[in-house]
Amino acid sequence: MTSGSAIDAHSADAVERLRGAGLRVTEPRRAVVDALRTRPHSSADELFEVVARTVPGTSLQSVYNALGDFVDAGLVRRIEPAGRPGLFELRVDDNHHHLVCSECGAVVDVDCVVGDAPCLTPSDAHGFVVHSAEVTFWGVCAPCTASAASRRAS
Repeated sequence: MTSGSAIDAHSADAVERLRGAGLRVTEPRRAVVDALRTRPHSSADELFEVVARTVPGTSLQSVYNALGDFVDAGLVRRIEPAGRPGLFELRVDDNHHHLVCSECGAVVDVDCVVGDAPCLTPSDAHGFVVHSAEVTFWGVCAPCTASAASRRAS
């Protein structure tokens, strides 16, 4: 498969995802979906940088609008690690969690920690019917740990 055909397949998938979510297909929206495929856990500003290179003339506001529409349609998930801008990802079909590096900000998906969704059961649901749980694990990623160890050894 050539690089061009891979891009075409990704664009076709983006169009299918948009239509499946009941959203109008536009070049900026398609480009945002394509950017999310290659850059999961990105902020709107980071996605705008990618989209602006592939669809010149796209505004930051149109990226924000697309992401808002995607979240509302269930096409995209927004996560909000403390102290960071909202991050977006296409992985919406399960109840997974995230590891966040407190040094560099890297974000990694973690499958459900225990059992079936919603993974965690509160000690007292206070009458709520729980349908999902969001867990963020904070720590230091392997590259940051190695870098710190290297600096200490010098």
